[in-house]
Amino acid sequence: MPDRYDPKTIEPKWQRVWADEHTWEVSNEPDERPKSYVLEMLPYPSGEPHIGHLKTYSVGDAVAHFSRRHGHRVLHPMGYDAFGLPAENHAIKTGQHPRESTEASIREFQNQFREWGISIDWTREFGTHEPRVYRWTQWIFLRLLEHGLAYRKEAAVKWCPNDATVLANEQVIDGRCERCGHLVEVRQLEQWFFRITEYADRLLEDMRTIEWPPHVVTMQKNWIGRSEGAEVGFRCEELGIDYPVFTTRPDTLFGATFFVMAPEHPDVFRLNDSPEVHAYVNSALNESVEERGSEHTEKTGVPLGRTVTNPVTGEEIPMYVADYVLMEYGTGAIMAVPAHDERDFEFAKTFDLPIRRVIECGDPPCTGDGPMVNSGRFDGLDNREAYDQIVAWLESEGKGTSSVNYRLRDWLLSRQRYWGCPIPVVYCEEHGIVPVPDDQLPVELPEVEDYAPKGKSPLATAADWVNTTCPICGNPARREGDTMDTFVDSSWYFLRYCDPDNDQAPFDREVVDYWMPVDQYIGGVEHAILHLLYARFFVKALADMGYLGVQEPFARLFTQGMILRDGDKMSKSKGNVVSPQAVIDRYGADAARCYVLFLGPPNQDADWSEEGVGGVQRFLSRLWTAAVQAPAGDAEPEAEPTDLLRKAHWAIDKVTRDMEGRFAFNTAIAAVMELVNEIYRGAASGAPASHVRFAVATAASLVFPFAPHLGAEVYELMTGERVWEQPWPEADPALLASDEIQLVVQLNGKLVDRVPAPAEASREQLEEIARCSGKLAARLNGKQIMKAVVVPGKLVNFVVK
Repeated sequence: MPDRYDPKTIEPKWQRVWADEHTWEVSNEPDERPKSYVLEMLPYPSGEPHIGHLKTYSVGDAVAHFSRRHGHRVLHPMGYDAFGLPAENHAIKTGQHPRESTEASIREFQNQFREWGISIDWTREFGTHEPRVYRWTQWIFLRLLEHGLAYRKEAAVKWCPNDATVLANEQVIDGRCERCGHLVEVRQLEQWFFRITEYADRLLEDMRTIEWPPHVVTMQKNWIGRSEGAEVGFRCEELGIDYPVFTTRPDTLFGATFFVMAPEHPDVFRLNDSPEVHAYVNSALNESVEERGSEHTEKTGVPLGRTVTNPVTGEEIPMYVADYVLMEYGTGAIMAVPAHDERDFEFAKTFDLPIRRVIECGDPPCTGDGPMVNSGRFDGLDNREAYDQIVAWLESEGKGTSSVNYRLRDWLLSRQRYWGCPIPVVYCEEHGIVPVPDDQLPVELPEVEDYAPKGKSPLATAADWVNTTCPICGNPARREGDTMDTFVDSSWYFLRYCDPDNDQAPFDREVVDYWMPVDQYIGGVEHAILHLLYARFFVKALADMGYLGVQEPFARLFTQGMILRDGDKMSKSKGNVVSPQAVIDRYGADAARCYVLFLGPPNQDADWSEEGVGGVQRFLSRLWTAAVQAPAGDAEPEAEPTDLLRKAHWAIDKVTRDMEGRFAFNTAIAAVMELVNEIYRGAASGAPASHVRFAVATAASLVFPFAPHLGAEVYELMTGERVWEQPWPEADPALLASDEIQLVVQLNGKLVDRVPAPAEASREQLEEIARCSGKLAARLNGKQIMKAVVVPGKLVNFVVK
């Protein structure tokens, strides 16, 4: 047995064992053990894995190992969110088919994840780009269509005239297309939507049934944005159209002196198709939603040359388009009440519009409460008391109704791109929109020569594919040329993992009901809104159709922080990227995995340090050396308790508590480090051989979730057994209680000595005991102590000049 710790020998050995013995595979046949479904958000395969992937899967693997050793049958699968824009952009630049670059990246992910020793059930692996998988994505789309939850309508979209494609909000950077840099325009196009707004209330209410971080719950609630008020119609007589407005302040209706539409409102160009209006609408996209909605941004707008009728005063009030009105709120149009709204007030001053006070609450713009004035029959009433009366009057007059509004908008899923899941419908002159029959799925992606054609989607250039026949009448028909938003794929992939080889259905109801919900979901907070919201919608919709027995996909959620470099987010453009492969080549997978978890609380951002990885590797090397030097004998302690034995049980208790729900992996690893240090002290002071071997085996057992290769090797050396087959160790309560502690003595934060002290000693007593340390006196060398910092039960730190 080599004296020196060599991860290049140890790690491949155990990776072969786990692969050859199919250690982490789990069947769908239940047994007496409880199930545990542990899942990380599936990665997008581009290039090679980055350091964020290493952290995410190190967290997930620690959870999976901890659950297994607590007697659970753990499902821990892996796959790839393989459709998407980066592969298509690469194809545009190089001509390489997106499938080729994607699958090359997948191979790199597979190789590295195996080198990391992640305990994946690889029999369930798939990429969302595989026809055997997106067949069922299309099947789910058709079920949503059947139930009225998928529909097509004209909508304002962000359009890149250079690439001739619709862009999602996140693809517009400072008003320009992220792909080509061209200025983005607004266009009205027929688009496919999912009716997620039908589930708004349930998406809100069911947040109380899941264990998610409070900040994520708040983000979801704010995105859904439920508010109560009234919907009131403002009629444009010239066009014969009633424009609905949602307001939470019907008590200010009498003060509405103009009417404003969002630049994205679908009727803006119908009202005024002038170049001036077009230019203004397009320029509005250069600003972020935050800038547009800010009270501090200068108010701009363009008159539309039309009027609407204020339904309560009968006045004709002018219409404007202005960027401070957002399509994301209400109906995308507002009644402007400048006396009682800061932004309306600034706009009215800019355009010299009337300002009519209807509540006596101070000088305009005032938003407080008070008696109503200039409000007809409601004059003199307190505005809050009049609120319900006004809504009732509007309803009786047929001019409005009480209403609940959501910030949430239906999910636009159409994408004018190649590398995505085709939408399985055809268009027939006689029968209109016709779903592709289930037995004709999947509608596979065709081969195309141009991934960025001008004026049409890439799929529309594949004439032999686009031109088809109607499944109903057999007459010529045209396939849908758009592909689906990749969020569709990631909204159900976790269901397919449960039953990945099923070729009769996306999943078997009995199987999916056994495994679902995911017990622990792990990923970045950047997905806290859209991905999680869409996945919740899909699960609820499928459950309502009878395909699932659960209402929520993810019972518990953990969002990990980012790993930074010198305080900055890592990026290729900054040249500060850390390659996991390079780290593992130098230090080993166990050291890399331990370090990313030891950096700090895993839910917080942390800064990368090369020296820190080296420090963790030295800790692992010390554990290896302790195993190599451990005296022969049993690992079952029989002699009287020693400090070493007590420390081992302390570590068991500490690591267990840190991992149970808290995910305090950094302090758990620190506890194992303390135990390793105590092993050396115990061995040097003559601790019984069985205590030393027990402590080494315990350290290996506790470190296994973080450093599985070394944990397995050392545990086998000490016990002859496989650590993952053993239950999680339990601390002996009798050995946790102690009348005495080892008090750490520090000087300016550096260790000077350890001295015995009564466990119940007061702060004053601990300071006095520490001051009596001979090693401290030698190090002080006459220097004056300025301050003593006492941490009860742990340490005393003396500060000197």
